[in-house]
Amino acid sequence: MKIAIVHDFLNQYGGAERVVEVMHEMFPEASVYTSVYLPDKMSDSFREMDVRVSFMQKLPGVETNYKKYFLIYPFAFDSFDLSGYDLILSSSSSYAKGIKKSKECMHICYCHTPARFIWRYDIYMEQENVSSLVRSIVRIAANLFLKKWDLKSNENVDYFLANSGYIRQRIKDIYDRDSYVIHPPVSVDSFSISDKVENYYLIVSRLNAYKKIDIVIEAFNELGLPLVVVGGGPHKSNLEGIAKDNIKFIGKVSDNELLEHYKGCKAFIFPGEEDFGITPVEAQASGRPVIAYGKGGALETVVDGKTGLFFKEQTSECLINAIKRFEECEKDFDPKVIRENAERFSKERFKKEFGEFIEKKYCEWRNKKG
Repeated sequence: MKIAIVHDFLNQYGGAERVVEVMHEMFPEASVYTSVYLPDKMSDSFREMDVRVSFMQKLPGVETNYKKYFLIYPFAFDSFDLSGYDLILSSSSSYAKGIKKSKECMHICYCHTPARFIWRYDIYMEQENVSSLVRSIVRIAANLFLKKWDLKSNENVDYFLANSGYIRQRIKDIYDRDSYVIHPPVSVDSFSISDKVENYYLIVSRLNAYKKIDIVIEAFNELGLPLVVVGGGPHKSNLEGIAKDNIKFIGKVSDNELLEHYKGCKAFIFPGEEDFGITPVEAQASGRPVIAYGKGGALETVVDGKTGLFFKEQTSECLINAIKRFEECEKDFDPKVIRENAERFSKERFKKEFGEFIEKKYCEWRNKKG
């Protein structure tokens, strides 16, 4: 088969981009199509790929202002000619699933989420630091154009995969399409358990407003316990401004430093509502318990009372209570049991499940075509 991999944009490296990496490991001859590609922002493995970009690559300021071009992306993916391919694998949280295909090509969409700024507008905009004018423009555009385009683009998708049961339900609610869950790949083997646990809690996150790191800062300000925050982002200066001396921001770190921080922490704090959430799995792969907001993907990766604890409301008060509970029962958590739970999300498991799904569905699709 001649295979194309399609992704929304390659301008930051996160969980969705790791999925693209593993897809390409499985199919190294596949070309990768995307709207915008910034090699310096990606891992080195992308430099070995045949990455093909749209006309948007040449738009002024797209490197830093890519969100402002939100109405252009549908046309960017429409401009690609993939008529010579047998199979399209899209990795999509917004636009990539809208890629055109021929009748002789099958399209499997690995959906990270239906586009939040289209279908969860109010929640999404609470997370963005934009003017009321921009909010109005996005709302009007979503209602008049993007919702219709997004639903219409589903006609090009033969099969949906969801990264979690949480997203599977959202796909059903919004698109009225069934999907199969394959959790994203986590490099579990890169992490290990340490006999030496230090006296600090840990956050690893992009420091964006919607990650809800502010409630963690408020909680640790009151508790006075040591907290290490790994990561950067637009909200960093705001968070630093309200943090007390027991909270340490160390920015981005090397992979080896990150491994050490994971396995050395008392517990990992995960305050956001995520579609899946890879960092809690990485913490568990290091044998460390997770204190997580009990909603979204965390409900599928953390076992309450066994590999971590949940707090039910996204407030500093509720988090404080969870941390106090953890302090009382910390010794009840077994690092080996926590690690075993993380192994359910390994990269090898993803490759096996994804490969079997492709093989099965391609055979079914071909048989229907005659």
